[in-house]
Amino acid sequence: MSTTLTQPTVHKLDSGSLWRGRFGRFILPYLLILPTLLFISAFTLWPAVSAVINSTIKPAPTVRQQPAFVGLQNYIDLFNPDKEIGQVFPRVLLNTLVFVGVTVPVSMVLSFFLALALNRKIRGLTFFRFAFFYPVLLPLIGAASIFAFIYADNIGLANILLRGVGLPGIKWIGDATWTPIAIMIVALWKQTGFYMILYLAGLQALPTDVYEAADLDGAAAWTKIRRITLPLLSGTTVFILTAAAANAFQQVDQLYALGEGSPADRSNLLLYFIFQKYSERANQGYVNAITVILLVLLLCFTIFNLRVIEGQAYYEN
Repeated sequence: MSTTLTQPTVHKLDSGSLWRGRFGRFILPYLLILPTLLFISAFTLWPAVSAVINSTIKPAPTVRQQPAFVGLQNYIDLFNPDKEIGQVFPRVLLNTLVFVGVTVPVSMVLSFFLALALNRKIRGLTFFRFAFFYPVLLPLIGAASIFAFIYADNIGLANILLRGVGLPGIKWIGDATWTPIAIMIVALWKQTGFYMILYLAGLQALPTDVYEAADLDGAAAWTKIRRITLPLLSGTTVFILTAAAANAFQQVDQLYALGEGSPADRSNLLLYFIFQKYSERANQGYVNAITVILLVLLLCFTIFNLRVIEGQAYYEN
């Protein structure tokens, strides 16, 4: 009886197929992110690079003449009081920094305590949540138009209430002191509800056993907020701080209805100032320099948040 031995089948790998498989696995991730990369390059990176380049160029008086390379002179002129632009820009920059420095922390504090108040079972809870969130749904120019009527000198609701309690009316729009405050009030009314929702989502995700242990130890309400709630919500706070600051630096719409930066640019902000000067050919170099300054401010603030503040934030694993 003869025995037939069967040789094992050996599958030979084609070197071309092996190369294509490895190459495909290598290139596929880059192909997937290519549309996003092209979009970011076209609408973010290239405009930023173009602004940097154009900020070093002084436009020619006429289209038939060639623009001149001036280096950092446009930046120097922005702070030169002998130049017309240098008499206005430092004031607008200071206005913007004050606007950000006031509206961001105030809106965060208000939104946090509103979230605390609405994170409980009360009658009409849905109505109150919607009422505080509703301003977020309005276009900013629409909200500013509503407040333009409220701020009206004679028939405005604000002055009617003030006169009703025996106080003199205020010139909300057009006064160097009150116009910036009026613009800040609109921004606070518009954005606090959005940050409230973010804090509310964070509060509802917190563990309850920590609060139960604190209740057993007899901890007061403020102690629980300071020792438990705020540390556990530090990650949410960093996100809100970054988003709120970026949004505050880009405020522009409400200025259309609230004085357009009057009086004498006392209430003007950077982005609206860029819009005002963009159509003037002689100021295009300055406009690009201001744009670069705004981008640098946003970049520095974001990096500070991500490298310093976020490093101390708590994130649940």
